[in-house]
Amino acid sequence: MLKTPNMRVYILDNGWLECDQNWMVAMSTLGTKDNPTPSANWIKIPVYAVLIDHPEGKILYDTGCHPNAMNGYWPDGLQRVFPYYHDESQTLINQLALVDTKPEDINTVVLSHMHLDHAGNIGLFQHADVYVPKMDFEFGQTLVHLSSNPNDHGAYVKADMDVYAKKYHLVWKDQELVEGITMLMLPGHTPGLIGLVVNLKNEGTLIFPQDAIYTQINYGPPAKASGLLYDSLAFFSSIEKVRELAKKHKGKVMFSHDMDFFQTLKLAPEYYD
Repeated sequence: MLKTPNMRVYILDNGWLECDQNWMVAMSTLGTKDNPTPSANWIKIPVYAVLIDHPEGKILYDTGCHPNAMNGYWPDGLQRVFPYYHDESQTLINQLALVDTKPEDINTVVLSHMHLDHAGNIGLFQHADVYVPKMDFEFGQTLVHLSSNPNDHGAYVKADMDVYAKKYHLVWKDQELVEGITMLMLPGHTPGLIGLVVNLKNEGTLIFPQDAIYTQINYGPPAKASGLLYDSLAFFSSIEKVRELAKKHKGKVMFSHDMDFFQTLKLAPEYYD
């Protein structure tokens, strides 16, 4: 039987990115003989964090984008490929305030991975225990410290990677975080990625795969690759791992960058319980 302590799950709206759809679903736009140079499909994708109010304390899953991303915090190349937009109400601090929470109230942070739109506000939580996927943490640290050229850093931002915390916990296997919440290893998008499985009393099981499954189109079936992959075989294995869990527990898969799906969610201060 699943453990289901009393807890609330809040979806924190951190604004949106824009990008070529081919990053989300590979080969979305293809040339043909009749149309050898098709126009790119430029889309909006949501950015969000998840606050879990648990009997053992408040847990934050991902931290969204840094508010100064487009004012020099991100390198120019990333600003052009993934421009970030938000209003003042969508900053992480103001989203937390919607549910009477300050950064210092949160002592546990789980980062699905260290990319720019998931680790951007980690500097607010230097007092916290931070759980990160071991292989992604090591990979990102290697990229940003081997070269001073940000164009060599992929989707990692050196300023995010250089933040100290109370302690970084390197996660390399599936394990329980606290009662009712399991960290799930879902590599492929990056060398390591932590998904969360949250078992709620009233609304059942929520599965947050984050960028292991960007959208419903990636999920399928059939599963479709994204345009940003570290390991394609692991990517598809992770999707099927989520599919099996969702079937077993009749769980709801919470896609990370699907605007149509995002618009169906209850956003803070509303909650799932």
